[in-house]
Formats: sequence, C-alpha cells, structure tokens
Amino acid sequence: MYLYLGIIPLSLFIIFLISYLIDPRKIINGFLFNFFLITFLTFCLAVSLSSEQYILKLAIIIPIAALLLLIPFAIVAFTVALFLNARTLMRREGRRFANSLTLLLGLAIVAYFIIGSFNLTGRFPLEFQPFFAATSFVIMYFLFHVSNFLSAYFLYQFNRPRLHQDFIIVLGSGLINDKVPPLLASRINKAIDFYHKQAKVTTPPTIIFSGGQGPNEGLPEAEAMQKYALEKGIPLKHTMQENKSVNTYENMLFSKRIMDSLKPKYNSIFTTNNFHLFRAGLYARQAGLNSQGIGAKTAFYYWPNAMIREYVAIVVMGKKRHLIIISIVFFFAALLSLLIYLVN
Repeated sequence: MYLYLGIIPLSLFIIFLISYLIDPRKIINGFLFNFFLITFLTFCLAVSLSSEQYILKLAIIIPIAALLLLIPFAIVAFTVALFLNARTLMRREGRRFANSLTLLLGLAIVAYFIIGSFNLTGRFPLEFQPFFAATSFVIMYFLFHVSNFLSAYFLYQFNRPRLHQDFIIVLGSGLINDKVPPLLASRINKAIDFYHKQAKVTTPPTIIFSGGQGPNEGLPEAEAMQKYALEKGIPLKHTMQENKSVNTYENMLFSKRIMDSLKPKYNSIFTTNNFHLFRAGLYARQAGLNSQGIGAKTAFYYWPNAMIREYVAIVVMGKKRHLIIISIVFFFAALLSLLIYLVN
C-alpha cells in the first residue's frame, strides 16, 4: 500500500522537472522542489516504519531524530554566524547600512526569541493578541517564501548554457575611480572564460558590456568594461557597448534591443555574480529576453549579506502580492480584535 504512495512524490518531481526545464527562472520551481522533497521524505518515513526490517527503521528514524535535536543548536550557530559575518564584512567593506543586513537579521532573531521566552506579548490586553498572531503568521509566510526562493536560487546555479551562443551580456555593477573593481572584473572574466570555451568548438560569441554612466563616474561602465576585456585579449570586433542602462532590468531590455536589431533569431546568455544570478534571470524574463545566466564566484564573507539584499529585492519585485496578503491578514486581525473588545 505504501508503495502506491510513492506515486505522489514521483508525480511532483516530474511536475517540478518539467517546470524547471521550461524555464528555470521561476520561484515556483523552488516551491515545487520543496513540496516534492517533503512528500518524498514522508514516503520514506512511512515505508521504513511499516517495514519489518529493524535496520531500515533505524536508518530513517535516527537521522530524523538527530536533525530535530540539532535544530535549536543550528539556530544558535546561525545567529552567531550572522554577527561574525557582519563584523567581517564591515571591517573589509566599510560601515554602511548595505553592509549591516546580517547584523540586523541576527538582532531580529534574538529579539524574536526574547519576546517568546519572556512571553512579553502576553502582558498586553486581550484585544491586542490577534495582531501578535497576525504578525507571527506574516513571519511564517515569509519564512515559507524565503525557503522557496533559496531552493529556486540554488537550483538555478546548476543551469549550464550550451556552447552555441551568439551573444554574452555582461551586467555592470559600478566603477571605482573609473576602474573596473574586483566584483565587476569577476563578471567580465566569467564571460571571457565562456568566450574562449566556445571559440574552441565553434564561432565565438559577441560580448555586450552593459552599464551606463553613474553620477560619480567619468565614463560609462560599458566603456571601462570593454577596455578591461580588450586588455585581456578579446578582439574588438567581438565586443559591443550598451551604455545607457542604470539598473539590471534596463541591462536586459537595452541589450535585447541591440541583439534584436542585429539578428532576428539568436541565442544569448548573461554573466553576473552568483548571488545576483537568479534575480537577474527574473529581470531578463520581465524584459522578454529568453536568456539564461552563468554566475561568477563571490567571496564567502560577502555572500550572506548579498543574499539578504537579493531576497529583499525579490520581495520588492512582488510587493503588490505581498502587500495584499499582509493587508488581508491584518484586516481579519483587526476585525477579531474589535469583536473581542465588544464582547468584553
């Protein structure tokens, strides 16, 4: 009987695989994968518990029990790691708000557990309790959302474009003293590496350097990026500039216009840093560009803070949907609070 339950995770995996192969640039892919994983683990647990094989039962039960016991220690370790990462990042990159996101997340986790441990919400009148419940629901909603985002993000890292591209778009990230900084250089180097790999087997692609001129920059990013690539040995005839864009969406949209004007049908990819890869893919989709990305490695100390920033940006991209859900939750909380007040 339990074997028939295996159809559920198998079906979910097939649905996930089809969705991923059609377009890996979707957060729903993370949801489908997580749903498959939960049902698969549940299926394994059910089969092991129903089995007469004692060793099989232990093989499933012991890891699950160990995982449950480790969760509190993992939360503490994660919180400590956030504070340590914030210290390292601020020392290396400077004390700016953009570099304090891991610190703020660590403080939020500590505050949440302090409020829960001392039951501070219980000291408020009964009419306020629906709002605390609504807040907890919203927190759970975003934990669910961020788990889907992280799964979709990690799955997208496995995307490997084929060596038959007509164009490579390199996304700008800002200049320092009108020079290409290490973060941006890693994106260009990723494109150069792909260029050489493809050139060995077929026609080399054209590299489009995408980035406009910032308020404190003496030249467009695209010009500095192109100069950097030429110094690395890329022929001028295989490079182009897109020097009007000021954000990732415009990088995609303006580069698409250039490619559309040059070739009616083409294959293209884009390069950026791995933490930015998934969100850039979403912008490419919004711009109507059928282009997948490859990510350059990022220093480990920089990655956690960057991922928080990426998630905040993802939330902002879907702000209307999130605001509707939050508004509905607190609307019902307000109604329940009013009802409690009237009854009392």
